[in-house]
Parts: sequence; C-alpha cells; structure tokens
Amino acid sequence: MPVARSWVCRKTYVTPRRPFEKSRLDQEIPLLGEYELRNKREVWRVKFTLAKICKAAQELLILDEKDQRCLFEGNALLRRLVRIGVLDEGKMKLDYILGLKIEDFLERRLQTQVFKLGLAKFIHHACVLIRQRHIRYATESQSLGSVKFKLTADIACQHQNLCL
Repeated sequence: MPVARSWVCRKTYVTPRRPFEKSRLDQEIPLLGEYELRNKREVWRVKFTLAKICKAAQELLILDEKDQRCLFEGNALLRRLVRIGVLDEGKMKLDYILGLKIEDFLERRLQTQVFKLGLAKFIHHACVLIRQRHIRYATESQSLGSVKFKLTADIACQHQNLCL
C-alpha cells in the first residue's frame, strides 16, 4: 500500500517584482555583508516572514479588543515573538509588531548570536564554526546558521581552542 505524503511544500520567499530597483538593492546589499548571508533569498525569506507576521497583526488589530479570536491569536503571536527574542516582554501589544524591522529577525540567527557572544572572531568565522559543527545549540550540534536562536536556549562551543 503506498504511503501518503503529507508534506506541505510552499514557497518561503517572494522574489521582488523589479529585479534591479536601486532603492531596494541599497537596502539589501548592506544586510548581506553585515549578517554574512549567503544570498538575497535569505533576505527575501526574512522579509516574507515579517510580512506574514505584520499581516496577521493588522487583521487582529481590526477586530474588537475583547473578541475571542483577537485575544487567543494575538497572545499566541506575541508569545511566539517574545520566545524567539524579536519582541521585548514590555512590548506585548500588537501595535509593536508593526514596528518590527528585518534587522530584528536577522539579529536572532544562530550565526549572528555566536558572533555577538564572542565565540567567533568574525561573522564569517561564526559561519565556519557552525558548518563544521563546533557549536552546540540547545544540546545538539547545528550545521545551519539561519536557525532562529531562542532566548531560553544556550550556545556552547565544543572545542574551546577553535572558538577564539
């Protein structure tokens, strides 16, 4: 009997309508260098994620504050953003979600956090350490630098002589 596939394959990014728009390129290129992203698709993926979150927040803001859906989904969305560290505990309102930027999400990547914590000399060194599985995150070694780093998890370097 054949096994049914229940994978949901959908696109995780949206390409820009104008491929060579100067204002957009001027925003994306510094992000590629500062956060050591592999390609523009990673920037587009974060933009798409941010757009979906902002759209959900806008839909909830239209509803009445005492509406059951607004209370339940709004709290779930806020808790999720606080858990990954994008939103502060003191800013647990839907209005603050609309003020989020791409940089807020890029700061929570594992690669950026390894560099910010001082486990790597450069952001590229952090990428190399992660790809070679020298960094342990949440008690398991990771090989992807784009993993979102949660506030409750800790990062450790397996070989101290390799990390700085």
